[in-house]
Amino acid sequence: MKRTDTLALVASTVMSAGLMGWIVWSQLPAAPPVAADIEPSTESTARPAAPELPSFDAARAGELQAAADQDPANIQARVDLGTLFLEAQRFEDAASWFEAALALKPDDVERSTDLGVAYYYGGNLDQALEQFDRSLEIEPAHAETLLHLGVVRAFGTQDLEGAIAAWEEVQRVVPGSLEAMAAADAIERLRSAHP
Repeated sequence: MKRTDTLALVASTVMSAGLMGWIVWSQLPAAPPVAADIEPSTESTARPAAPELPSFDAARAGELQAAADQDPANIQARVDLGTLFLEAQRFEDAASWFEAALALKPDDVERSTDLGVAYYYGGNLDQALEQFDRSLEIEPAHAETLLHLGVVRAFGTQDLEGAIAAWEEVQRVVPGSLEAMAAADAIERLRSAHP
């Protein structure tokens, strides 16, 4: 595995673990109100600020778009655009560029998995699951795909048994790896939240 792949995997794992933790935390029952919460307040209640979307490098997107337009066979420009849009949480745009990259190189398991991630976060659960199935057809033991498949099954379709099975498969195919550790943590968190 290349260093950049490892860094991307670590970042993805941390993001997934954080997302899983937030989802589990948000499902916990609310604490009963205390007396101070019940009494009317004369102070105005300030709402928390909405989280900001990650920044989007429009200049870089323009450069990559020009490179993609100039060379219809330039896979890397399409992959980079997909990644740029994915990081900016512009999931439909990301999916379009990953689809374009896959049209040029259909058996690229990394891009296939990225496309599944873009579908999932864009709200297309069925497409995400289909794309992960396609990734696993290309490479049945692809740990990153299996990790993401577990996330979609656990939090997208509420298939907790399917999620655990996917994460156990990660541990089986790449024991002792970062992926296996992330899978073990996800299983532990899921089992703690749903005894």
